[in-house]
Amino acid sequence: MLVNLVRIGNSKGVRLPKAVIEQAGLTDEIDLEVRDGKVILSPAKQPRTDWEAAAQACHEADEDNLGDWDAALNDFEGSW
Repeated sequence: MLVNLVRIGNSKGVRLPKAVIEQAGLTDEIDLEVRDGKVILSPAKQPRTDWEAAAQACHEADEDNLGDWDAALNDFEGSW
């Protein structure tokens, strides 16, 4: 699909057709990346998604033991 850049203040932008927005699953906030000379737009990732599942997997693998936390705190030199 060929589209034109349009002036937006001192910048330029692209108008995306509604069908493209829906097909790509875009919302009000998007991730923009430039890779290999290409501009890539993708739906913004919500912060902390899947944390519950990651915590559960950590617990099931017995990797959530914080018993050595005090030892780690004692390794710090300086003041809080």
